[in-house]
Amino acid sequence: MSSATYTVGALAKATNTKTVTIRYYEQVGLLPSFARSESGYRLYTNEERDRLLFIRRSRALGFSLDDIRELLGFADRRDASCAGVDAKVEGQLQQVRMRIRDLQGLESELERLIACCNGGVIEQCRIIESLSEQGSPD
Repeated sequence: MSSATYTVGALAKATNTKTVTIRYYEQVGLLPSFARSESGYRLYTNEERDRLLFIRRSRALGFSLDDIRELLGFADRRDASCAGVDAKVEGQLQQVRMRIRDLQGLESELERLIACCNGGVIEQCRIIESLSEQGSPD
């Protein structure tokens, strides 16, 4: 692998990440902080680029920053068992499935509200009436 170096701007462009996000990931310890070059720029390597891409992909899958920190810890121990990774991903999958069920419930309720609309004026609007009713939407 070539040993390319990136300024924060070039790294942002290479990973489609905002520079402020890169700096934030450094502040919270997901990316290592770097000393500045003589010209005052931080220089990053392909290793940091790959780590940032790992973080972005993990975020896209819905992992929290704490989860990502844990996943990075697993990734840094290349000879360790992947059981912890499997468990973390399985937990995330269960959370996604719960959110899907919740969204399907929301979809059904919104469909029910739309079905009760007869047109007309707000004073006789069944949707507004339904939304104004006392009680929990659950």
